[in-house]
Amino acid sequence: MTARVLDRESGRSEQKWGRRSLWSLLLLVPLALAIEAYDSVKALLSDDDLFPRRVAWGETARFGGSDWKLTDLRGAFGMSNLPPDSVPVLADFQVKIGNPDLQNLWLGCRIMLIDKDGRRWSPTSIVSLKTTDNVQTCISAIFSGAKSGDTLNLRETFLVPKEATKTIQPAVGVASERPHFLLFQLEKD
Repeated sequence: MTARVLDRESGRSEQKWGRRSLWSLLLLVPLALAIEAYDSVKALLSDDDLFPRRVAWGETARFGGSDWKLTDLRGAFGMSNLPPDSVPVLADFQVKIGNPDLQNLWLGCRIMLIDKDGRRWSPTSIVSLKTTDNVQTCISAIFSGAKSGDTLNLRETFLVPKEATKTIQPAVGVASERPHFLLFQLEKD
């Protein structure tokens, strides 16, 4: 008789643990899926410039540990050997270095042009214009050895369709700030 009672009690105990295991699976499986999805979404967002932070013309914005200011955006006309209906565009920035750890803060530095339809242009090397010695690109500035308080002059050259020049705006993205990026408004905006 005691063997039968022990068998019943161990059977009930096994049923309890079986139910507890099922309930824990109902909690743990969605939790594991959520954690995995979070990591994927985080990785996806960290690679792209998705959310603009608008900066008015002439204003300075703190970004990637430094103060960024758009100083000029202009076309370079009269050049030969360019694709038809395209215009070289120069974007000039003045950046006052705050945190000098540019190799980490500016990793993946992107200066781009964005038009009203959301089309983006990256800098080009097709058009080469002479610059003064103190003008750098975003990538070369990362390795410049700039110190806190230094002011860097950055210039990127783009080749864009002539029709897009009316609505383009310069933008800056760096890994330490993604998925946010700076979108500079022009004087007429």
